[in-house]
Amino acid sequence: MAANFPIARPRRLRRTAALRELVAETQLAVTDLVAPLFVREGIEAPQPIVSLPGVMQHTVVSLQAEVRELADLGVRAVILFGVPATKDAVGSGAFDPQGIVQVALRTLRAELGDRIVLMADLCVDEYTDHGHCGVLDADGNVDNDLTLDIYAKAAVAQADAGAHVVAPSGMMDGQVGAIRTALDRAGHTEVSILAYSAKYASGLYGPFRDAVDVQIAAGGDRKGYQQDWRNAREALTEVDADIAQGADMVMVKPALPYLDVIAAVRQRVDIPVAAYHVSGEYAMIKAAAANGWIDHDVVALEQLTAIKRAGADVILTYFTRWFAERAATRVQP
Repeated sequence: MAANFPIARPRRLRRTAALRELVAETQLAVTDLVAPLFVREGIEAPQPIVSLPGVMQHTVVSLQAEVRELADLGVRAVILFGVPATKDAVGSGAFDPQGIVQVALRTLRAELGDRIVLMADLCVDEYTDHGHCGVLDADGNVDNDLTLDIYAKAAVAQADAGAHVVAPSGMMDGQVGAIRTALDRAGHTEVSILAYSAKYASGLYGPFRDAVDVQIAAGGDRKGYQQDWRNAREALTEVDADIAQGADMVMVKPALPYLDVIAAVRQRVDIPVAAYHVSGEYAMIKAAAANGWIDHDVVALEQLTAIKRAGADVILTYFTRWFAERAATRVQP
């Protein structure tokens, strides 16, 4: 029996790839992505990271080649993480002008100038012998205010070396304000701050810790300063505080378990929102695909698109090069 009214048929717009592309609500572009890269002191050739298939610990020379190739593929930003040859209690390699990230920044800025945005992760966990994101007090707890002094010095060192953006990731109270003040006093008023505003104490960071050779001191964790994964409203408080202190962009980390937080932050603020698709999220796709359980390309694209759909303007992801090469060959979903 014929209906007396028109029947909505959304499937009409799903019939062909061209139709689906035409009406897609979310478009993911190479220019949305930031490539996290690791540079290690004291090695003569790039070293693969077993738990992050396809990702390397670079020498300064191989890093230079990688960033040049990424720029040629249309990638517009990278973020650097350093692996020093030696570590100490205060993470001095993070602010040493000859620290590995500062050396790499000077090299990249000299060659590429402003062609690609150079971001530098601003933390000390890669540089401390105890694996925490700050200076420890006599009881073994992170001293928030002493850590801010270290972060301020690291920010100036990174800016002096050529960073366009510094990205404090330690989740210390007041870190953005301390960094902004230090940068401005040093004449780096043009250097931007990407704040890891809502960084959760996640179980998805394991491969990253392999990549930077970090082991938290026996019996320790970061739950005292990173966010509790059960809390969402708390993230908005952190975001508000960072913006009030001078953050130019804010970030949620990890991405997929916190799509609700990304969406809430996007609705709340008018500045760019970033999300970090972290090492564990990447490694799970690689492992499942290697076992033939999922389609690597389909799932990777689905996850990155979901992060963009939730409201992220910028996505830090180890899939950046893969996506850029895919885009260059015009592979359609």
